[in-house]
Amino acid sequence: MIRINDDITIQDWELSESFMRASGPGGQNVNKVSSAVELRFEAATSPALPAPVKNRLKRLAGRRWTLEGALILQCDETRSQARNRDLVRERLADLIRKALVAPKRRIATRPTLGSKKRRLKAKKVRGDVKSMRGRVDPDD
Repeated sequence: MIRINDDITIQDWELSESFMRASGPGGQNVNKVSSAVELRFEAATSPALPAPVKNRLKRLAGRRWTLEGALILQCDETRSQARNRDLVRERLADLIRKALVAPKRRIATRPTLGSKKRRLKAKKVRGDVKSMRGRVDPDD
């Protein structure tokens, strides 16, 4: 069971873990021990998460979100399977905590009179610079 906050806990039946051989350091042990962990969380069907949190989680997950609505996280940082398992579970909890925070709504504001005047003045100056780049008449 993973505790996200006071209201949300992810039950073990919602998670499935698979173990595989990790790349990287490990010496002779690397070819024998399956220390890498792949955690699969069926987020789309999870009763613990409200719909808006699921939508934000999907956006945050990016490529790690499958077409079936599962979130897949992998970890092969350490040589210990138990440590990798703890790390990937902590990453899942952090990702869900980030998805719990609703983004602040942007309040539309109008540009100030000063900013409009500065913008138009900058455009006028730039236009004058460009107009000076034309051909020069020998008559003038």
